[in-house]
Amino acid sequence: MNRCGKGTNAGLFALIVVGLAIAAGVVAVVRFDVRGEKGSGLSRDYVYDTAELGKFDPKLILYDESIRPIATNFSKSRGIAVGLRGDIFVAGDRAVRVFGEGGVLKRDVDLDGQPVCVCAGDDGTVYIGMRDHVEVYDSGFNRLGSWEGLGEKAVLTSIAVSKEDVFVADAGNRVVLRYDRSGKLVKRIGEKDAERNIPGFVIPSAYFDVAMAADGLLRVTDPGRHRIEAYTVDGDLEFWWGKFSMDVDGFCGCCNPVNFAILPDGSFVTSEKGLMRVKIYDPQGEFVGVVAGPEQLVETGTARIGVTPSEDTARGFDVAVDGRGRVLVLDTIKNTVRIFTRRQGADAQGSE
Repeated sequence: MNRCGKGTNAGLFALIVVGLAIAAGVVAVVRFDVRGEKGSGLSRDYVYDTAELGKFDPKLILYDESIRPIATNFSKSRGIAVGLRGDIFVAGDRAVRVFGEGGVLKRDVDLDGQPVCVCAGDDGTVYIGMRDHVEVYDSGFNRLGSWEGLGEKAVLTSIAVSKEDVFVADAGNRVVLRYDRSGKLVKRIGEKDAERNIPGFVIPSAYFDVAMAADGLLRVTDPGRHRIEAYTVDGDLEFWWGKFSMDVDGFCGCCNPVNFAILPDGSFVTSEKGLMRVKIYDPQGEFVGVVAGPEQLVETGTARIGVTPSEDTARGFDVAVDGRGRVLVLDTIKNTVRIFTRRQGADAQGSE
């Protein structure tokens, strides 16, 4: 099970992205900020209906949101994680908040800067990713230290912890950093290396996620290639899965999936921005079904290719899972934690 949290820092840099290919075959290469605040100046003729694109057979929905969302009371929430005992860690504003059973606030820890992601190790140690460095706290949130900064280009977006190592995803430098528990850098993973058949990550926006799976392989999103890759801790690329597609079983847009988590049975929960979807894939990467689609996650409507896309759908929702197999979605629009439970009798591909 993956208990470590990811985050988003999409407002930090402007990017060049490739527009979606619509039925008419129109492809536009545009420059715009990933939060969709500036627009590209394209004509209003470039319009598509996200409600139409997001439609799929409702029988594919395997989960229900039957629990009242947890209000984080952040003005800007960024990352979520679940601790060993089921506590929910949320990073936002300039703090990390910890919620217990029933959404009761257990801790509210003020920080000197803005946290992007958070991860709680099995020993209770809490790792908080700031923009350019990691800060470490014990289970009582006593500060243990701050690791060396990674420079102005760094944009930390995710942290994963194994028994011996800490893995940090740096979207700015397009690399996963492997540290020992003391904060010593051990390995750089995923940088382009033709001799090792490693193409390098394509990260058009500040979404870059990492998690340690039960098989001992590190899973990393390669959002520009619309896939999840598996690496050894020594940085060997073993395999990947995922494909670009407008269909519900694939990933679309410039850069998806933006976040993911691993369920206790080894299945994957993925989260997409743009066309907002949270989905389930089996341990081999085969599509299983949907947790929630655009109609459940956001108000749907129309969006324009490269023309001020909705700030709501331009964000990515972080996801986590707990020991009961529930899917936790950090709604960064409403700043709530939404909890989805699998329907009794729901099976693969939505059959019951």
